[in-house]
Amino acid sequence: MARRAKRPVQDDHGPLRPFLKWAGGKRRLVAQIVPHLPRQFGRFHEPFVGSGALYFHLRPTRASLSDTNERLVRTYSGLRDEPDRVIELLSSYPHDKQFFLKMRAQDIDERSDAEVAAWFIYLNKTAYNGLYRVNSKNGYNVPFGDYRRPNICDEPTLRHCAKQLKRVKLQLSDFESAARRARKGDLVYFDPPYVPLSATSYFTSYTTQGFGLEDHRRLRDLALALKRRGVHVRLSNSGSPVVRDLYRDDFKLIPIKARRDINCRAASRGEIIELFIK
Repeated sequence: MARRAKRPVQDDHGPLRPFLKWAGGKRRLVAQIVPHLPRQFGRFHEPFVGSGALYFHLRPTRASLSDTNERLVRTYSGLRDEPDRVIELLSSYPHDKQFFLKMRAQDIDERSDAEVAAWFIYLNKTAYNGLYRVNSKNGYNVPFGDYRRPNICDEPTLRHCAKQLKRVKLQLSDFESAARRARKGDLVYFDPPYVPLSATSYFTSYTTQGFGLEDHRRLRDLALALKRRGVHVRLSNSGSPVVRDLYRDDFKLIPIKARRDINCRAASRGEIIELFIK
């Protein structure tokens, strides 16, 4: 029988703010999501971790976080294992376009996890909209952001997150490998690259080539298999008719009000309806 933990496991600091910004991150939606989670669960699994907003809000005692983005996983590892070094590096990095371009051009993959973490966090705080996007050679190619005073080194948040991550098993793996480790009574939260609302949707276009319709079908099939094994499964996705068609037979679809802040056209930003699926 799976061991179970009460849903909120927090100390005096309460829910934590993620240390990263992320396109499609759930920080603003947590209040709408939490009422639809189980009161108790075993281990928490998040295979598309991104900024980990739901994880840092819940702060479960046992968790597995994973992603296919090696630099992102190494960033989590570097902060967890060497927070002092990450903070030291970030504290020395100026908010300067030329320095940003120099950092962006670095061959970072041969550096230590702490150096990868500082590089990733710096670019996340200073690049346009905090986007993470790479070219065909895996080179980061997001332009410099127009910020007056970005909080490049938020030391309290970094230290609290590093402490929380001591409880976590970090994995570089795809969603199928990660989720298949879930046991009856565990909670798995999938927050994949969204199905676009339109073929030209800027918000998701930089990820759709890497996660297409067939991948979404595989995700749906895995989610259903996990449900039938007694695993608590929750998913987020767009309100696209494609998503509704994929999940309408075996899942409950809950509308969630969200804001679209990342769009090349200001007029296309604003409130939209996403789906929380259980």
